[in-house]
Amino acid sequence: MKIVLAYSGGLDTSVILSWLKETYQAEMIAFCADIGQEEELKGLEKKALRTGASKIYIDDLKEEFARDFIFPMLQAGAIYENQYYLGTSIARPLIAKRMVEIALMEGADAIAHGATGKGNDQVRFELTAAALAPELGVIAPWRDAAFRDRFPGRAEMIAYCEEQRIPVQVSARKPYSTDRNLLHISFEAGILEDPWLDAFAPGNRAMFKLSVAPEDAPDKPEYVTLEFKQGNCVAVNGKALDPYGVMKTLNRLGGKHGVGRVDLVENRFVGMKSRGVYETPGGAILHFAHRQMESLTMDREVMHLRDSLIPRYAELVYYGFWFAPERHALQALVTESQRNVTGVVRLKLYKGNILTAGRKSPVSLYNPKIATMEGDPTKAYDQGDATGFIRLNALRLKVGARVTGASLKKPARKR
Repeated sequence: MKIVLAYSGGLDTSVILSWLKETYQAEMIAFCADIGQEEELKGLEKKALRTGASKIYIDDLKEEFARDFIFPMLQAGAIYENQYYLGTSIARPLIAKRMVEIALMEGADAIAHGATGKGNDQVRFELTAAALAPELGVIAPWRDAAFRDRFPGRAEMIAYCEEQRIPVQVSARKPYSTDRNLLHISFEAGILEDPWLDAFAPGNRAMFKLSVAPEDAPDKPEYVTLEFKQGNCVAVNGKALDPYGVMKTLNRLGGKHGVGRVDLVENRFVGMKSRGVYETPGGAILHFAHRQMESLTMDREVMHLRDSLIPRYAELVYYGFWFAPERHALQALVTESQRNVTGVVRLKLYKGNILTAGRKSPVSLYNPKIATMEGDPTKAYDQGDATGFIRLNALRLKVGARVTGASLKKPARKR
């Protein structure tokens, strides 16, 4: 048997690699997607091979991640439950897609992952596999009672590593777990399971990796311009950049000014609520600027239609349906809506805030000659026309009030 494992080199996936090899008498192929974890990837190849993998793939997917996953999602304006920028959610279908490709290329029988049985990631990995390679088996050790019986806690995992001579550096357990990629870094579990705990208190400053605290940000604001073409940012401060370059640049700028920190309690797909703290500096800037560009260039009814679909699109990403037909259908509508989202937005970054400092477009739908409170030289709008417009829209309200008796009665005169 041959199994491809999503591998990070940490305690859990190191134990899982060895346990799968032992339990299934399988050849193990490790896979790690480089999507912006940076120093977390050091020494991974040597560690995987010493743990028992026959080979390891460490694939640089940062450009694909930005171009084919982050940017299309940002065009849709997707934020889950109005707060979460979907940093972890949007990475999982890419990781699973590449894992499936490797499994097919290697002739593997199954893929495996170390996602917990309580979380969203197990769903995201497995729905992607189902959509792209339904013939592949999927092994989820944390949902296997035999695995949980063998490893009820961290102490048993550490003992197993010592027994099997698995090269894992074990230090004092962090008071929270993290997940990092090009779009964000997340913090959850441990001390963060108390929703009353102030994650942004001075005592927790060491937790954050991508941004300074707003109160520690520069006292002087910084201006940044973002150029858009058909809904995608193509330049920052006048410098042409690919999507990966845009994300790197905006992450640096946003982090410098304490932008993009979020603390929320969210609804997991599996039914429970969970508390998460997130840093999304570049994503927050890009989302804000994109909306400003749309406000100038997008037709009202197209915008309102697209906006009505944002919760649905965000759910599809969060739940793991990136490769589902309904997400592809929504993406086609989103792409069409972005046809004229072209121009430049100027922002001011200051102590955790993103402020609009200007926007312009060669295809702007804003006409100051029509919108002016002064005389309209174009004669495009006759204020007198509003009388009939209001009368027609008020008709059903008047009829309904008379039928239901909901209209206000004349108040009794005081004597």
